[in-house]
Amino acid sequence: MKRILMTVDGRTARRVLGRAAAVLIVGLLAACGSPDARIKRNQGVFDALPPAEQALIREGKVGIGFTPDMVRLAVGDPDQRWIRTDAADDTEIWSYTSYDSYDGAPLFRGEYHRYAGGFPIYTGASFFRDARAREYFKVSFKDGRVTTIEQDARK
Repeated sequence: MKRILMTVDGRTARRVLGRAAAVLIVGLLAACGSPDARIKRNQGVFDALPPAEQALIREGKVGIGFTPDMVRLAVGDPDQRWIRTDAADDTEIWSYTSYDSYDGAPLFRGEYHRYAGGFPIYTGASFFRDARAREYFKVSFKDGRVTTIEQDARK
């Protein structure tokens, strides 16, 4: 039996390893952002919910009356949180953002574009200077329950 020995120069090896690392990171980020991954991390909260609410969460949907924990299970942490104060009381608003190019093509969205210390986690080629933020989903809470759901009508 003959052994075949293949040599690879340093640049080729770095390129191959770099691509493999990029694929791995994208896969991990996608898995972290799914309802199934969030459910696994918070199984006790999920198991205590009625079946109808569990079904919505598995689909990544939010319902009127959901608690903040339920919203996190369904769609993750918000990109921004706001407090609206009026004469009656305060309303907490969670906003979810995607980033589009100026021609409307989606660039990125979800947990992988969270800010760390005021700077986006992504760098260089994955961030486009012409990106514009587009709020695509918003929920409002009163007394710890979702009272309104707003979502972008674009498909």
